[in-house]
Amino acid sequence: MQLQLRYMLLQHARRGNTKFLREAEFMNIQRSSLQKSTQLTATVFLAGLSLLLTGCFITPGKFVAELILTEEDRFTFTYEGEIFFLGLSSLAQMGTAADEFMADSCYDAKTYEDRECTEAELTDQRAAWDANAGMRAAEAAQKAEQMSAMMGGIDPSDPEASAELAALLLRQEGWTRVEDKGDGVFDVSYSVSGELSHDFMFPIIEGFPMPNPFVQIILRDGDIVRINAPGFSAGSEANPLGALMGGMPGIAGMATLREREDGNPELPEMPVIDGAFTIVTDGIIRANNTDEGGRQTARGEELVWDISPRTQSAPTALIDVSR
Repeated sequence: MQLQLRYMLLQHARRGNTKFLREAEFMNIQRSSLQKSTQLTATVFLAGLSLLLTGCFITPGKFVAELILTEEDRFTFTYEGEIFFLGLSSLAQMGTAADEFMADSCYDAKTYEDRECTEAELTDQRAAWDANAGMRAAEAAQKAEQMSAMMGGIDPSDPEASAELAALLLRQEGWTRVEDKGDGVFDVSYSVSGELSHDFMFPIIEGFPMPNPFVQIILRDGDIVRINAPGFSAGSEANPLGALMGGMPGIAGMATLREREDGNPELPEMPVIDGAFTIVTDGIIRANNTDEGGRQTARGEELVWDISPRTQSAPTALIDVSR
């Protein structure tokens, strides 16, 4: 089908139809783009990621989270499972891969078919590449500095970066287990209890910019509590990977093409959000967006959300704890 379409466009182009000539040129450029190397594909992908690394770069993987609102105006929040730090993943590091020259595709000006580049063309391409070496080095240094600032001063390229982050979390109250699973993924256990006298947000990490929260508790007048969990939704802006997936079809296509050519996957695997969020309360549930509403248990009334990549609406509830 694609070859037939290309043939049709070329026939129109040869008849002098400039509109179809432009279409034929675009198709050839698009086809050549799909044949770029692993490094170039990752660079394009990271261009999108760079827009997300502005505070929302921590996402859940597999997890179980629970919020308990009990008598005496107290709460207990627990999180067990995976947390993914984009800055420590191989995905983020792909943009700082070895600075190597990669030749662009060459094609026949009449047939628009791919062909081998001449030595003169390769020489010109390499000269242009070498001329931009200083600019690429400066951009790489700036990117590394920005990433370190996003990681609370931790250098992601340091082999000890994951251990340093684990130590940072463990010295904060509530974090009782932080195990490095590799590639930016940590298995954690977090639990904290307190009075409902102030707002609450998870996670908060010392020295890090304020991330968009997995869970937040907002106190309103009249002993009304608003609970939002924007991080527990693949469609939420608080989940950068979920937002990024909206632009993944083209990237996935390039990865598939590359895998067919050399057997090596183009992009590393990304964690998939998969978990459950439960609220337990003895207060009055005024509003919620669960599928089935509250259910009475021995502990109190429960609200349960099953979270998956198909979850588009972030969990939310409004609870009266005035009693």
